[in-house]
Amino acid sequence: MCIVASCATKTKKPEQRSKFLKGFNTYYNTLFNAKDALNSEFTSRDKGHKDNFYAPYIPILTFEDQPLGSDLGQSEAFAENSMKMGEINRGSERGAPGMPPSMPNAQGKATPAMPDELQNKGATTLEIAEAKAQKAINKYSVIRNGEEKNKKIFDAYMILVQSRIYQNKAVQALDALNYVFTHMKDDKRLPLARIYQGVAYAQIKDYHKANETFAKLQGEDINKSYAKLLSIYHSEALLDAGKLDEAVVELDRAFELNSDRKLKSRIAYLRGQVTENLGQNDKARESYTQAYKYANDFEFEVKSQIAIAKTFNGKGDYNGAKNYLEGISKKGTYGSRKNEFYYALGLMANKAGKKEEAQEFFKKSLFEKVSDPQVRGLTYYEIGKSYLEKNDYIGAGTYYDSALTVMTYEPSKVLLKDQSEYIKKISKNYYLIKKNDSILSLAKMSDAQKTDFFSKYIAKLKIKEEKEEQERRRAERNKGFDTGDYNANSIFANNTNSFEDFGVTTKGFYFSNTGTVSKGSSSFKQIWGDRALADNWRYSKKMATIEDMKNEALGVTSAPNPRRFEPTYYIEQIPTDQEKLGQLKKDRDTASLGLGVMYQNYFTNTPLATKTLYDLVDVKPEEKVMLQALYEIFAMNYQKNPQAAEKAKQILLKDYPYTSYAEFARNPKNNSFVKSSEDVENEYKKAYALYESEKFTESRDVIDQTIQKYPKDALVPKFQLLNAFNTGKTSGKEVMILQLEQIALNYSKTPEGIRAKEMLNYLKSDLSFQATDNKGNSLSQQPEMPAQPAQNTNNGIPVNPAGNDKNAQLQQFIQDADTDPKKPKQKLKKDKNKENNPDAIPEMPH
Repeated sequence: MCIVASCATKTKKPEQRSKFLKGFNTYYNTLFNAKDALNSEFTSRDKGHKDNFYAPYIPILTFEDQPLGSDLGQSEAFAENSMKMGEINRGSERGAPGMPPSMPNAQGKATPAMPDELQNKGATTLEIAEAKAQKAINKYSVIRNGEEKNKKIFDAYMILVQSRIYQNKAVQALDALNYVFTHMKDDKRLPLARIYQGVAYAQIKDYHKANETFAKLQGEDINKSYAKLLSIYHSEALLDAGKLDEAVVELDRAFELNSDRKLKSRIAYLRGQVTENLGQNDKARESYTQAYKYANDFEFEVKSQIAIAKTFNGKGDYNGAKNYLEGISKKGTYGSRKNEFYYALGLMANKAGKKEEAQEFFKKSLFEKVSDPQVRGLTYYEIGKSYLEKNDYIGAGTYYDSALTVMTYEPSKVLLKDQSEYIKKISKNYYLIKKNDSILSLAKMSDAQKTDFFSKYIAKLKIKEEKEEQERRRAERNKGFDTGDYNANSIFANNTNSFEDFGVTTKGFYFSNTGTVSKGSSSFKQIWGDRALADNWRYSKKMATIEDMKNEALGVTSAPNPRRFEPTYYIEQIPTDQEKLGQLKKDRDTASLGLGVMYQNYFTNTPLATKTLYDLVDVKPEEKVMLQALYEIFAMNYQKNPQAAEKAKQILLKDYPYTSYAEFARNPKNNSFVKSSEDVENEYKKAYALYESEKFTESRDVIDQTIQKYPKDALVPKFQLLNAFNTGKTSGKEVMILQLEQIALNYSKTPEGIRAKEMLNYLKSDLSFQATDNKGNSLSQQPEMPAQPAQNTNNGIPVNPAGNDKNAQLQQFIQDADTDPKKPKQKLKKDKNKENNPDAIPEMPH
C-alpha cells in the first residue's frame, strides 16, 4: 500500500494529492516540529512565571502546557492549560512580571529542529514555531474551489497566530486569521479563531472590537471548552479596557465555568483585587476566601490570607480572626512565613481601630526572618505611617528610608521615594519652627523662670545618664556582645565568616584595597548598624535612635559638656539681642508658611494645612507672609469649606482691601489676580489723558464719577492720587496737601499711600533732592527733567503724568527708588527754587 501510494503521489499534481496523505504528512513532518517548539516555549515560560501580588492585578493564566488546534476540544482542562495571551506586553499594566517574548528554551532539552537559515540567525523558539507553521502551510495547503481541504492547516494557522501574538505581532496575527475566515468558513473550530482574533485586538488596544468579538461569541452555542477560554480572555479584555464592573460579572462566569482548582483560585483572587479597587471590601474578602479555599500553591495560600486580613472591615469577629492567623502561623511550613502573618495581623488590627496592637504586630514582623522583601518594606512603611500621623517626621522618614532599601516592587518604591522626600522637606520646616518657638519662649521668661526650667531639665538629665552608666557597666560584665545565641534569628546563625572579614576575602593589607573596604563597610553596617567610633561599641546602643535624630534637628548637642549640670550654661546661650530675636521669628514664620503649603500640596491634608496657616496668622507675621498665608487659606477652602475660608476673606477685605489678594477673594473664579475691570481701566486712561492736556477740571469730574460708580475697584487709590494732582494744579499746594494726607491715611498699605507720604514729607519741608554716589558723596547737579518723560504703565494704564515744573527731581527720585542699586542714590538738600517759589507743585509720582 505504501509503494502504491508513493507511486500515486509522484504521478499526480500537487493540488490533486490525497487529502488524507496531505494531512498525514503535514502533522508528522513540519507541523509536529512547530507544535513542539511552541510547547517548549510555553513550558519554559510557565516554569519562569512568578506572581506579583503587589501589582494592581494578577494574570489568570500562567504559561502551562497548551494544547493546540483541534486537540482543544478533547481536553476537559482546556481553559486552565491555555496560555494568557498578551501577558508579556501587558505585564506592566496588569502586574504580570512575565518573561521576554523572545526567551530561549531554558529547560536543557534539545531545541526543535529548525531551518539552517534560522540557526545561523540564532532565532528564538517562537520564531522557529512561526517559521515551521508557515512552511507547513506553504507546502501542504490544498485549495479547491476557494476552500481549504487539508484540515491540519487549521492547526498550522493556530500555531502561526499564537507564535505571532506572543511576539507582539498582533497585526500579522490578524492577517493570518483573515485567511482562516476566508477559506475555512465551515470549520467547526472557527470559534477558536474568533477567540484569538479578540485577543489580538486587545493586544493592539482596540478594546471595542475585542469586546464586540467576545460578546458575539457568547451569544452563540459553542463548545464548553471554548466557553471556558472565552470567559477568561473576555474578563481580562474588559479589565484592560477599564470596565471593572463588567469585568467582575465576566469573572463570576469564568469562576462557574472552570472546574480546575488552581484556575478557580486565580480567578477568585483577581476578582477580589477588582472588587477591592471598587471599594466593595465585603465582596473582595469573600473572593479572597475562595482563593484560599481552592489554592493548591503554598505562596498563593499565604498571600490570600494577607489579602483577607487587608479587607477586614473592622466589624467582624476580630479576636476570632486574630487567633486563627496566629494559630496557622505556628503550624508546619507556615512558620517560615511568620513575618508575613504578623504583617497581616497588623493590618487587621488597624482596621479594627487597635492602633497600638497593630504596631506591636508590625514590630514582631520585623524580628522574624524575611520571607518576602516587599512585605518587610510594607511593614516598615506601616510603622512609618504611624509616626507620620503623630507629626513625628524624623521617625516617619527613618522608617520610610528603611522601606525603600528592601522593597522590590518598583512602582511602590517610586511613590514611597516621593513621600520620603516630602517628609524630609516638611521635617526641616517643622523642627525649625519647634526650635525657634522654644528659643523665643525662653527669651520671654524672667531670670527666675529660666533657672527653674533648666533645673528641672538637669534633674531629668542626671537620671538618664545614671541609667546609661548602669547599662554600660552591665555590658562590661557580660564580656562582649556575642552571648552564644546561634538560633535561627541570630545574626551569627549559619555564618561561617569570621568577624574580621565580613564576607570579604582578600590577600595583602585589607585597607589597601578600596573595593574590599567598601564591601566590608556595607556588611558591617548590615550586622552592627551605624555605630559611632567609641569604646565598647559592640555592646553599646546599636545605632543612633530616633530621639537622637530629633535632638540633632532641634540643635540639641549629644556630646556631654562639663557644664551641662549648671543652669547658667543654658541661660547664657539664649539670645537677648532684639535683632536676632526678630530674625528668629521671621525665619519661624516663613517656615510655618512653607509647612502649611506643603501639607496641602504633598499630602492634600487641607484641615491640617488650614490650621497651620491660621496659627501663623494669629502670631502676626510680616505683611508679605501674612498676605500669602491668607491667600493660601482662602484658595484651598473657598470651594469645599467656605466657612474656613470666610475668616481669611474678611481679614483680606478689611486690612488689605486694595491688594491683588483681596481682589482674588472678591472674585475667586477668575483665572488670575485682577487689578481692575476693563471699564475702570478705560476711565483711568481717559482721566489721565485729560490731565495730560491740562484739562484738570474735566479730569477731576471723570475721576469723581468713576469712584462713585466703582467704589471698591483696585484702581481707586490711583484715581485719588491723580485727583490730588488735579487739585494741586487748580486749587494750590495747601489743598493738595490735605488730599495727600487723606490718601496716606486711607490707603497706607498701598503703593499710592506710601508715595503720598513721601510727597507730604517733601511738600512740608524745605528740602529737595541731590544725587550722590554709593558712598554718599555729592555728584554734579542732574539735568532738569524734560517736559514729557517716557510714561510708565501698569497693565497698559499710564501712571506717571509729567509737567514742566522745576521740582521734577522728586519724580526722578521716586522712579529710581526701586531700580538698579548701582545707580546713584538721592539725598536731600536745600532747594533755592522752592525758596523762590514756595507754591511749586511736584509732578505725579510713579
